[in-house]
Amino acid sequence: MPKKTSSDVGSLAASILRDPNASQVQKQLAGSALSQTGTNKDTGSAMETKAAKVLDSSKYSDVTKKLAGSVLSQSKK
Repeated sequence: MPKKTSSDVGSLAASILRDPNASQVQKQLAGSALSQTGTNKDTGSAMETKAAKVLDSSKYSDVTKKLAGSVLSQSKK
């Protein structure tokens, strides 16, 4: 059974989508996480790859990595 985005990550994702200074990567991850709030949708393979790259890189913030972790936790793998 697919996991759902927690309410705290959902709130974080919503605030990032409203933030004009958020990066494109943050907005993509936030959109993916938010789309899985309260649903049984799985993360797509392209977004899984992007999230994994974020987690493997030292250049991304803790906020971005939190979103990436949430997105990856909802993958089928």
